[in-house]
Amino acid sequence: MASIRQVDEDPNLSVEGEGDSIQATRRRASTEDSSSDSKNHSLAWTEDTAVATEQLDAIEKVEPLANTRPESYSDVYRPTGRPPLRSNGGHTSLQDLYAESPEATPLATPSAPWLSGRGHSPSSSGFTPTPARSQECLKPLFPTRLSSYFDRDWVKEGYISQIHDRDDHGQLPSWKRYCYYLAPFLAVATLATYWIYFALRIRFVLAAQAKYGTTYPMAWVFIAVEITVAVPVFLQMIWAVFILKRRHRPKLRLLGDDVPTVDVLITCCGEDVDVVLDTTRATCHVDYPRDKFRVVVLDDGNDAELRQAVENMREIYENLHYRCRPKYPGVPHHFKAGNLNYGLEEVQSMPGGASQFVAALDADMIPESEWLRAIMPHLLKDSKMALACPPQLFYNVPPSDPLCQSLDFFVHISEPIKDALGVAWCTGSGYIVRRDYLQEIGNFPTGSLAEDVATSTKLLGKGYKTAYIHEPLQYGTVPDSYGSHLKQRTRWAIGTVETSFKLKFCLYGEDVRKMTVFQRFSSFTYAVLSLFNIFLLLSLFALPVVLISGNALVAYANEEQLFWLIRACFATLVTNRLCELVLFLPAGYATGQRGSRAQLWMSPYIAFSIIRSFVLPSWLGGQKQAFKPSGSLKSELNERDASARAPLFRRLRVVVWNYMAGFHIAYVYFVLAAVALSTMRCAADGWSVRERLVCLLTHAYWPPAAWIVVVSAFWIPVAYAVDPPAMPAREALLVRDGKTAVARPTPASKTTAFRPQTALFELEYFVSTALTALVFAASLFWL
Repeated sequence: MASIRQVDEDPNLSVEGEGDSIQATRRRASTEDSSSDSKNHSLAWTEDTAVATEQLDAIEKVEPLANTRPESYSDVYRPTGRPPLRSNGGHTSLQDLYAESPEATPLATPSAPWLSGRGHSPSSSGFTPTPARSQECLKPLFPTRLSSYFDRDWVKEGYISQIHDRDDHGQLPSWKRYCYYLAPFLAVATLATYWIYFALRIRFVLAAQAKYGTTYPMAWVFIAVEITVAVPVFLQMIWAVFILKRRHRPKLRLLGDDVPTVDVLITCCGEDVDVVLDTTRATCHVDYPRDKFRVVVLDDGNDAELRQAVENMREIYENLHYRCRPKYPGVPHHFKAGNLNYGLEEVQSMPGGASQFVAALDADMIPESEWLRAIMPHLLKDSKMALACPPQLFYNVPPSDPLCQSLDFFVHISEPIKDALGVAWCTGSGYIVRRDYLQEIGNFPTGSLAEDVATSTKLLGKGYKTAYIHEPLQYGTVPDSYGSHLKQRTRWAIGTVETSFKLKFCLYGEDVRKMTVFQRFSSFTYAVLSLFNIFLLLSLFALPVVLISGNALVAYANEEQLFWLIRACFATLVTNRLCELVLFLPAGYATGQRGSRAQLWMSPYIAFSIIRSFVLPSWLGGQKQAFKPSGSLKSELNERDASARAPLFRRLRVVVWNYMAGFHIAYVYFVLAAVALSTMRCAADGWSVRERLVCLLTHAYWPPAAWIVVVSAFWIPVAYAVDPPAMPAREALLVRDGKTAVARPTPASKTTAFRPQTALFELEYFVSTALTALVFAASLFWL
C-alpha cells in the first residue's frame, strides 16, 4: 500500500509502495500565463509519467509527519490498541483517497484533525493537494482500475486481530453449549410428534362421524384452536433445526490509529437529558482515535436544556455536535428514519465532510469502550459486508421481568440462527453501516416505524451482506411503565407488518431481487407471525365457547383410538418440554417461558393495533400508530418506584380501564366459568366413575389442559398492577467515573434478578405435564 506524505520545503511528493515498489513523483507546476492566472495565483498539479519513470531510483524516502492533532486530542489508554504502523515499517496507508472525497478537505491541512470542529481557511492547504486531487494525479500511473489498487487488506496489514474463533466466547458454559447442539434433533422429534398427533385427531374425528352418522363441529373447532396455538411452536422448532448450521463469526478487534472515519448519530426525542448525556459521554470516550470519529446528537424534541448541555460538552469534546431539524406543519417528518437522514445530510457540510461509515445509537444505549473496534473489523474484512450490528442489552430489567421486556431470547437464540443463514437484522442501535451502500438504497427507508428492519432488508435485497456481532457492546434501558411497554411492542409489530407490505413480504420485487431463499423465508416468517396475532386471538376466544357448548372436544370411534390419542399427546408434550429445556439454554429456561406467555397476553394489543392500522378505514378509527390508551393520564403511575408509586386502586383503574386490561379480566373469568360449567355437567350425569372420568378427559381436562397456561398468562397485566416490581433509581445501576463522569452499568444490573413469581409460573407447567403423565399412566390400566 502507499502513503502520501507532505514535504515542508520541497514541492515534490513521493509515493512508497510494496510488491513491485511502484514509486512516482508529483511535481508542483505554476503557469506563467498572466492572462489566466495573474488574478487568482492558483497552483496547478500535473503528472508527467515519463519523468516519473526516469526518477524512480532518485527518490529519497520522506520522513513521516509528526502527530498534527492539537493537545486536546491527547492519546488515551487503549487496551486493544497499538501504535499506528507507519511507512518505515512497511505498512502505509491511502485510506482517505477515495473518488468521492470532497475537494479541499481538512485532511490536507496538518493544523486540523479530519473530523475536528475547528474551522480552516481555504489557503491553509498550502501546497498539499486534497485527497481527490491527489488521487486524480496518480491515475495515469496505474493501468488497472484505481479503486482496486486502493482496496486494503486489513488482515494482512496487521490491523485486525482475532481474539477467538467465536464472537460469543465465554457467554455460555461449555456443557450448556454442547447440550444446546441437541436442540435441532429434539426439534425434529417435536415437529414429528405434533404432526402425528394432529393427523390422528383428524383421522379419528372422521372415523367417529362415519360410525355414528353425525358431525362433531366443536371437535373440529378444538382441533383448529390447538393447531393455531401450536403455530408459534412449529416456527420456533423449524428455526431450531438450523442450529446445525454453525456460525463463522470470530471475535475481532481493530488495532492502531490508522482506522476508517465514522459518523456516530445519537437519535433522541424527549428522553431525559441525563440519559442522553450519559450515552453521549460514553460515546465520546470509546476506544477510537478522536480525530477519526464524530458524534452528532440529533434532537428531534428540540430540547433547549439538552442543546445547552451538549454545547457545554463541546468544550471538552471537539468532535461532538448538536443538531435539531426543523419540522413544518403538514410535512411528514418520518420519525426516527427522518431524523437519521437529516443527520446524514448535516455531516456533509461539517468540517471534513461525511465519513466513510455511519454508526447509530439510541438515546439510552450506553456503548462499551471497545464498541467501534469490535464491529468495524467485520466490515473491513469483507467488501460486500454492508452492515454489522450488536445485540440490544439492558441494565434496568426488573426482577423476574414480568412483562418480558428483555430481548434475551431474540438476541441469544433467534439472531445467531438468522446470522448463520445470512439474515442478520439491524436491531436498531449500535450498528455500523457503509455510507456508500446506504446511499444505494436511498438512505434510511421512510414510511415505516421499523426503519432498522427495512434498512437491513433492502441492503440484503441489493445483494450485500449483514452481520450480527454476538458481543455485549451496548446496554440501554427498557420502558419503566406498563403503558410505555405496550407502545413500544405494538410499534414494533406495526413497523414489521408495514415494512413487509412495502417489500411485498420479500417474495418478489426489485427491492428484494438478490435475496436468498433463507432471507426471503425469514422475512416472510416474521411478518406472518405479527399478523398471526389476529388468528391467535380468535382461537383463544373460541376456547371457552367450545367448553360452554357442552359437546365433546375429542371425538373417536372406539376406546383404542382414544388410547392412541393419549399416547400421541403424551409423546408430543414430553418431546416439547425436553426441546424447550435445551433450546432455551442460551437465554435461560425462565426467559423462554416468559416469552411464550407474553405472546399470549400481548396478542389482544397487537391484534387490535394491526387491525386499526391496516384494516379499519379512517372513518372507523383506523390510523397507523402504536397502541394508544383511552383517556388521558394526568400523572405517572411510577409503579416501579416503591416510595412514589400510585396507590393500588389508581394503578388498577389505569391498567384495567385506560390500558384495556379489562378485556383480559373478562376473558379469564369467561374461561374459568366455561371450565366450571363443563365440569359440573360431567359430574351431574348419572354415569359410572369411569364414564365421568372419560367425560372430564374429553371435555375440559384434555391434556395438557392448555387453558391453565392461557388463564395464567392473561392474568399478568392485573398481577403487574397489584404487585409491580420495585427498581432502584437509574443512577444506582451505574458506576460513574469521578474524573470523566462517564457512567457504565454495574455487573449486577446486567442480569435479571430472581423473584418467587418465577417459581409460581413454573408450577403451572409442572401441573400440565403431571396431568398428561397421569392420564397416560391411567390409560394403561383403564382403557
